[in-house]
Amino acid sequence: MDQNRQTSIPIKDVAQILEPLIRRIVRQELARVIEKHPDIFALNPEMPIYQDMEHLKKKQLENEIELFSNKEVWGE
Repeated sequence: MDQNRQTSIPIKDVAQILEPLIRRIVRQELARVIEKHPDIFALNPEMPIYQDMEHLKKKQLENEIELFSNKEVWGE
């Protein structure tokens, strides 16, 4: 197998693939910061990211989704 072979993907497609992943990682990290240090970080309940995080947390508590740990994602 040729390990040097490259595949071209339009930048628009790369952005569409990466954006949901990046948003999920940011939400996970923000949730971790908020849980560990609630006094230094605050989100307004009217903010879309707050609502997204609240929705994800509810789905996770109901075992409807599974979020990967940093170790699973990054091998740390």
